[in-house]
Amino acid sequence: MSRVFDCSVESELLEGLRAARGAIGRGELVVMPTDTVYGLAADAFRAEAVQRLLDAKERGRDAPPPVLIPGIPTLNALAENVPDAVAALVKEFWPGGLTVIVEARESLVWDLGETRGTVALRMPDHRHALHLLADTGPLAVSSANLSGQPAARTAHEALEMLGDRVSVYLDGGAVGGVVPEGADTGSTIVDATSLHLPEGKLRIVRHGVIPDDEIIRVVGQELVA
Repeated sequence: MSRVFDCSVESELLEGLRAARGAIGRGELVVMPTDTVYGLAADAFRAEAVQRLLDAKERGRDAPPPVLIPGIPTLNALAENVPDAVAALVKEFWPGGLTVIVEARESLVWDLGETRGTVALRMPDHRHALHLLADTGPLAVSSANLSGQPAARTAHEALEMLGDRVSVYLDGGAVGGVVPEGADTGSTIVDATSLHLPEGKLRIVRHGVIPDDEIIRVVGQELVA
């Protein structure tokens, strides 16, 4: 049976974080608030946990989840290389609503789905998420909703869609702020996997909470496809 913890109450927050750590350690699923939308989280290094996440969302392996991390040092540990443009972007926008797709280290033992050797990484700007990540390490996290449905911006919305597929819900109240017109409520996603090529450019693959012109401001128009 799922447990819901009200993170506005300090005692429930501490109990909820303990319960979430335990659930992640057992390969179960946790819903947690982030700065953009609520996330559905699993241990990134347990293939069965990641598959449970995909099954809960009714999503195939062709849509691998991003990985939330506690800081820039973890980016350097998980990426085969970090291009200068990516380093500049994460310095400017992390923690925050920017996800970067980079080449994953070949030595990593994980199975996130059909990633073709890449990984999407983000450091969220939410204290409850960062507290959990500090304890668990990298988490595979996708938006807390059924595939094709709007991303949950409250724990109640996530609970209505996912129910007992999730062991622990951390209720941090409504999340997300003002979103640029025409943009997604989630993070802005940029693909940096072509930057090592002679004519390689950064590609914005999802227009999210960070406007395109802010990405261009940091890296320059010439580097954006």
